[in-house]
Amino acid sequence: MKITVVYALPDRQVVRELELDAGADLGAALKASGLLREFPEIEGQSMAVGIYGQVASRAALLTTGDRVEIYRPLTLEPKEARRKRIKG
Repeated sequence: MKITVVYALPDRQVVRELELDAGADLGAALKASGLLREFPEIEGQSMAVGIYGQVASRAALLTTGDRVEIYRPLTLEPKEARRKRIKG
């Protein structure tokens, strides 16, 4: 099955297209993508992961066409960011 794994950094987005066996889970997709080796902070900080914007367990089973996403912690709460933009 074909899936996509994405990791967005402040200055770029890394996208990996993968072909996995049926029954693969989210954790297997992360390992197969090579992103855990390339960006060790993903494992070190136990970042949340999900499928199409929905946080999911690394044991969640994938289906063809899924987009696996790695979520970085927020550096600034969205409400606070809006306040700062308004103040100029």
